Amino acid sequence: MNRAEIVGRVARDSGLTKADVDRVIGALIEHVSRSLKKGEKVKLVGFGTFDVARRRARSVLNPRTGAPIRIPARRMPRFTPGKELRKLVK
Repeated sequence: MNRAEIVGRVARDSGLTKADVDRVIGALIEHVSRSLKKGEKVKLVGFGTFDVARRRARSVLNPRTGAPIRIPARRMPRFTPGKELRKLVK
């Protein structure tokens, strides 16, 4: 399911216009993204938690040349599903 399909379904189920739903989803994504950028967790009770995981620097081998490559440490967004979502999907 893509964004347009989600917008359509939420608009149909809520009675809001597609334009309003699209703005709300856009604002939600923007605020979650900003919070993660600041290093904050975003918890949606029953759905899950968005947070930032730190990946350590590591060394790997270039598959073509066999030369070692250093991959720097970085931050990655992570989603952990909540208990209710896990139960629903099970």
